Amino acid sequence: MSLPTGSHLSGFLDGDPDDSLSLAVVGDRRPQPTDRMLRSLFERQPIEFVTATDEGDDRDDADASAAYDRVLLLRDGEVVARSPLDALERTILHVNSDLYITGAVGIEEIELPDVIGALTDTTFHVRGFPESNSEKLPLILISRYIERLSADHGGTHRASFQRLSRIRDERGTENVYRTLGTGAADVHVYGVPDWLPPRGSRLKIHAGYAVDHEHTWFVLHRSEARTAALVAIEVDPNEWLGAWTFDRERVTAIEAEIKEYL
Repeated sequence: MSLPTGSHLSGFLDGDPDDSLSLAVVGDRRPQPTDRMLRSLFERQPIEFVTATDEGDDRDDADASAAYDRVLLLRDGEVVARSPLDALERTILHVNSDLYITGAVGIEEIELPDVIGALTDTTFHVRGFPESNSEKLPLILISRYIERLSADHGGTHRASFQRLSRIRDERGTENVYRTLGTGAADVHVYGVPDWLPPRGSRLKIHAGYAVDHEHTWFVLHRSEARTAALVAIEVDPNEWLGAWTFDRERVTAIEAEIKEYL
């Protein structure tokens, strides 16, 4: 597996993480299949599952959530984020990509569990359907969350689709970009020009046939309030390396590459 030659965004994907990541589920109320689903979701990623107890869990909201299972994210053994397990069930574990593609969940309803958001700058290796029903879901969820940031905060929004016709063909995507196109954000879209938006659309088209038009999937938001970016590159048909970041400096650097080369 290798990144495609000619991609200007491949330098933002690091296949060798600097620190050790692990996930632990605390509590005993979940059904056993939920454990299997969570492990399956991350089994190909650089994230280890560990056994956890309540000891050392320094939550401020211990009383409020004591009755619920929760997921902890650890970096080098230290807890850096925690989420109720049911937040992951609602957004990733008990859904499929159709929930987001068909628009069954509106952009204003998008939730990002803290443990997913905190997996920043971690390169995921994912496959789409039919090879996997779930591996792409964290990237899809992050994409929709970044789109919500642009809807909420305006600023600049940039997104690639490989084929611009996906904006029209995926009902959820069409709804999102219709919303963004009538909002405060300056919206730029990228891809092969197999479709163009109707006259009067505020979407700014950057069409082409370069590697980064055809084989990258990125979504970027930059405003005074927030910054976020997802970069994923297709390494084989329906197979991707991808990572996301909320670091303003990294987002600015990604945007500079997009503006220069696309």
